[in-house]
Amino acid sequence: MNTQDLIDEVISLPVEERALVVDSLLRSLNQPESEIDKKWAVTAKRRLAEMRSGSVDAVPGSKVFDKIWQRFDQ
Repeated sequence: MNTQDLIDEVISLPVEERALVVDSLLRSLNQPESEIDKKWAVTAKRRLAEMRSGSVDAVPGSKVFDKIWQRFDQ
């Protein structure tokens, strides 16, 4: 399998599996070592669980960036 075939295969995966592949690749390039990395991982898992349970509402990225741009336009 060549690189492009591998990329095509990964792109066809569901989003959570693609994220796992990306995370694994990034970890292979830059090994997490610090306590900060561990804390961020705990926070990310907690936030994902909150999203899945429906206890928090997602805000579309476009709304977030619109709000940021509004602050700079003043």
